Amino acid sequence: LMRALRDSPIETLSCDRCGIDTIEIDFVSSPKSLKSLHLGDNCINADGCRGLAKLLQGGDSTLKYLHLDDNKIDDEGVEILVDALQNNKSLKELRLSGNDGISNQGQILLLKLLNDISSIKATLLSNHTLECLSLEILDEDEEIKTHIYMATEINSEHESNPDATGRKKVICTQMCSVKRTELAALQEIDHSVYSEIDPLHLPEVLSLVDQHHGLGELYVALKSSIAGVISIVNLKKCMLQEKEYHAAKAAKHAAIAAEHRAKAEEIDAKLTAIDQAAEANQDGGYSQSNKRRRT
Repeated sequence: LMRALRDSPIETLSCDRCGIDTIEIDFVSSPKSLKSLHLGDNCINADGCRGLAKLLQGGDSTLKYLHLDDNKIDDEGVEILVDALQNNKSLKELRLSGNDGISNQGQILLLKLLNDISSIKATLLSNHTLECLSLEILDEDEEIKTHIYMATEINSEHESNPDATGRKKVICTQMCSVKRTELAALQEIDHSVYSEIDPLHLPEVLSLVDQHHGLGELYVALKSSIAGVISIVNLKKCMLQEKEYHAAKAAKHAAIAAEHRAKAEEIDAKLTAIDQAAEANQDGGYSQSNKRRRT
């Protein structure tokens, strides 16, 4: 079927309740126009997800809506889909409700896809395209649902600007102590975000914290980054000391240069005097010779 759709103009394909468990797709036969694929209420498992992953990989993926409700997808299948979506720039909606094999760990994988807080760089490189992720999450995992919803909302708000999306996620989660604590616990992150920030950039970062989260968060940020702030002070002190050292060296070399210039000028003066004396003696010799001839 997928081979038949390769050059087809069909954009939507609905195969709900068709008993499908696996899908064979290769990159050559991937449909070029397919934007919406409905595969709800089938028997798709991890093997089926491997086939679907090929529709999501590569820079020329066209699929925007993928409905996989009520299948047999488990955490392994979620991991396969997450890997395929790391660099995907097309899929906006993924529906996974009714897949009872997806546990807390699978949900966290999906959350990390949308907002990886292991580092600021990881947050900036998270998926900023997915705007709707449908999951059945139990009440005890409501925190995961909240953070997934927040990430998809940010994606939706800045859908045409991934750089702005990444920046917003960093500001809203990495620089908010409450949200980052929750996300760090879910993603098993045990280090402070301020430990990776160049101390020279801390003033700008702290300004952003104050601007977006207020004095309370600024106080928390200052406590977390105090070592970096101190290092800035120490760095400035070291740089001032280094500047004074080089200035003193320059002054010393200037004094030595001036001394050598004076010596050279003194020698030039003596050489000039010698030349003048020699000329005077030569003129005196010519004068005496002329007197003897006249006598």
